[in-house]
Amino acid sequence: MEQIKDLRGRTGAGVVDAKQALEASNGDVEKAILWLREKGKATVAKKSVRETKEGAVATYVHGNKKMAVLVALLCETDFVARNEKFQELARNIAMHIAASDPLVVKPEEVSDTDVEAEKEFAKTQLAKEGKPADMIGKIIDGKMKKFREERALLTQVYVKDPKMTIEQLIAGAVAELGENISVQEFKKISI
Repeated sequence: MEQIKDLRGRTGAGVVDAKQALEASNGDVEKAILWLREKGKATVAKKSVRETKEGAVATYVHGNKKMAVLVALLCETDFVARNEKFQELARNIAMHIAASDPLVVKPEEVSDTDVEAEKEFAKTQLAKEGKPADMIGKIIDGKMKKFREERALLTQVYVKDPKMTIEQLIAGAVAELGENISVQEFKKISI
């Protein structure tokens, strides 16, 4: 019972899930945590195809009153939209946007114009560094992937927990709340 309580405290999992995880991992708490995370990923994958039509708009206003963020976070039902954990998730995402300044929600939404400009800059830099021509293409591909990820909200490292991305933060909420959750859009305003 003590292990179940400890596992629940560390993961937020339900009693039944914690018990199953400990049984599957022969009482090893660290393995049980991994088991729960894997189960959560499978749950998130199943739920990600479900439609999100409800949700909430959250705000963050910086202490100096010179910057604010609005974020529209969607879920499946109004019941979850009113849930305190969902509301907290929306506020935390708004605060993250204020701190990390993403441009788009998903990496594939970064404009081709921005990517091409960054690609040309990278090519110039790599040529100055004397990188071999056959390697430049691979290096550029890696740099463009990173460029898109750094500008997209979902692939940014979460400011409150550098061990996870915003996508992983949302996936954890999906596993906990039992509904698909998605970011519809966001807007940052500053003076």
